[in-house]
Amino acid sequence: MAVQLVRVTRVERGSLGYELGLKPGTELLSVDGRELTDFLDWEFLTAEDRFVLLARDPTGEQTVEYDVERPEGLALGVELEPPHVRRCANRCDFCFVDGNPLGMRDALYIRDDDYRLSFRHGNFATLTNLKQADEDRIKEYHLSPLYVSVHATDPVVRRRLLRNPLAPDILTQLRDFGNHDIRCHTQIVLQPGLNDGDVLRQSLNDLYGLGPTVISVSVVPVGLTEFSKHHLVREPTAHECRESVQLLDGFADRALQERGSHWAYGSDELYIVARLALPPAARYDGFEQFENGVGAVRFLRQKVELLNAELEGMRIGVYTGTAMGRLMPQILPAVESATGAFCELTVLENDLFGPLVTTAGLLPGSAFVSALRDRADLDLALVPAEAVNDEGLFIDGMTLKQLMATAPLEVRISNDFVDALSDRGAIG
Repeated sequence: MAVQLVRVTRVERGSLGYELGLKPGTELLSVDGRELTDFLDWEFLTAEDRFVLLARDPTGEQTVEYDVERPEGLALGVELEPPHVRRCANRCDFCFVDGNPLGMRDALYIRDDDYRLSFRHGNFATLTNLKQADEDRIKEYHLSPLYVSVHATDPVVRRRLLRNPLAPDILTQLRDFGNHDIRCHTQIVLQPGLNDGDVLRQSLNDLYGLGPTVISVSVVPVGLTEFSKHHLVREPTAHECRESVQLLDGFADRALQERGSHWAYGSDELYIVARLALPPAARYDGFEQFENGVGAVRFLRQKVELLNAELEGMRIGVYTGTAMGRLMPQILPAVESATGAFCELTVLENDLFGPLVTTAGLLPGSAFVSALRDRADLDLALVPAEAVNDEGLFIDGMTLKQLMATAPLEVRISNDFVDALSDRGAIG
């Protein structure tokens, strides 16, 4: 397999990299004689006060050695090409990639399972594709915390869930990392009939027994699209989700008494399917798995309390998916109270993946175009930020700029209302 080159894409003006003369296209070869293979090497090896950098200029014709002294507080200011994503070695029945319709962007069919992105972005990884060099690197660079998809601690059940007969024992892996002070947030995607009930109880027991190595565990009901393998997997019933919540509550009570935090959490979707009220904000401690859909509503309520905006009389359209649509009535009155605006909620059904997919993050741009087409009566529309990626693309390839150009009103993306509304004053 070809070695990935580590190339510069952007250099911030006034940064150390700018002073060194690094430019877009520069290939970064080594630091203190150690070959650079990706962004992790670059960040960790250049953290020293002084180092020797070997680089090749953008033409590829000249190699330059830099004896670098890094003044305190001066950033390197260098952005790199994205790394080649580590591919997943599993074939889970519930894999969302397999639930994609045909004809979408190639990137949406890549099964990623990358420990580097687990550390950097909080992506969940199964750790089934780690080589010894990867494990050594995790320990050397102390990549903590990691976010780990456990699903089940019983090796036989886990291999069945992952459809990977070579999947290593996850408890052995976590225990080894724990011995090197590597901590983990974990998740269990609940697949009824396989890893719920007694298997879930065993998994929670095993993870709790690893002590401080496992910072938290979340349980998320499996989500399927119209294109998923429905003949192999189904979504849990309300009764099954309620049983899982009861198990989590028992472990949470024990952890709070013994460790000072609740440790075990159910996603908001688990409570929705179970038809149970969401726990209070205190139940989620520091909202450490908020981006995994754990405590999202309570987190938003707390953020809204920080709103600072005078939007008296404005009409704001709030657009989201069916999952959050069921919960928005618990949040929007607080937004209206804090701003003086009137919020109109519009719940969009996913016309790309089908109505089974309820998360706002997978709504296509076309759904927002249709919903906003005749809404000149509104002053502002808020679109969930998770519906677009870092490049401003919706799941169907539409760009945010295209949506804004077609809408007859101002459109803003928002994570938590505060980012889109605070200190904005009147919308013009």
